[in-house]
Amino acid sequence: MPTSTDFDWNDIPLILALARSGSMSATGRHLGVDASTISRRIAAAEKALKLRLFIRDNTGYQLTDAGKTFVAHGEAVYGNVQSMLQASSQEADATAGPVNITSIDFLFDYWLLEHVPALHAEHPHLQLTLQAENQNLSFTRREADFALRLGQPGEDAALVMRKLGDLGFAVYGHPKFADTPRACWGTQPWIAYADELAGTTEMQWLAAMSPPPRKVLKVNSLSTMVRACHAGVGMALLPCIMGRQQGLQRIGDQVEVLRDIWLLSHRDAGSIARFKTVSAWLSQTYAASEQLLCGAASHR
Repeated sequence: MPTSTDFDWNDIPLILALARSGSMSATGRHLGVDASTISRRIAAAEKALKLRLFIRDNTGYQLTDAGKTFVAHGEAVYGNVQSMLQASSQEADATAGPVNITSIDFLFDYWLLEHVPALHAEHPHLQLTLQAENQNLSFTRREADFALRLGQPGEDAALVMRKLGDLGFAVYGHPKFADTPRACWGTQPWIAYADELAGTTEMQWLAAMSPPPRKVLKVNSLSTMVRACHAGVGMALLPCIMGRQQGLQRIGDQVEVLRDIWLLSHRDAGSIARFKTVSAWLSQTYAASEQLLCGAASHR
């Protein structure tokens, strides 16, 4: 049975990072460490543990069965150590320190950013990181403290989740489309997401239109879709907060799609002051912006 007396516990996050990326160079860039240093530390860790954690093939570094077991336990150990450090840290200001929020970028750009100055005015020692990221980050690995997501996510051992509210989507376009009757929408040019995003609620709504819409342009970026609307390429289903701020013509008065906004937080959020402050701020900010986010008012 291997002993771990010579194992450096500081290598746990390095092993976890290499397991996620499968690349020495990518892990080095992420951690700010030379790839050669990472290679030496992995070799030293395997020697101390008397285990082979990784094998290298033509796709990169892959976990062995022993490595998979190590990583499964290492995730929990590292998350618990991070939680211990967070909970035991003493701060002069209870609301000082870093808070990492991840979200789809347009929720930052078109909603949350304008409310950040008021938060900092009240809590000047908070250090927010706003990380625009579409994929789910790990709360166990402490990649995020809070996340705003459209739709209920899967389970995470360190995760607490609750529905914050709704986000409304309506049809927008260049003013030349302003008087298009709903019955004729299917005959107009439309801007859609690329095929890999066909499963989104917005694209399912578009696919159900009768007659079938003419998709003259497909994009994989919401900002590109907005710019295409400005250019008059076609009509598009957009979040109401984007259409309003971009000055696009809203076509039709009703909200076509409502999507859930979920607030995800690390389990520490209920016990650490700065997290409780940010959690309350996010809830209050949504409540104050609910009508705009839901698109209740028509901006014709």
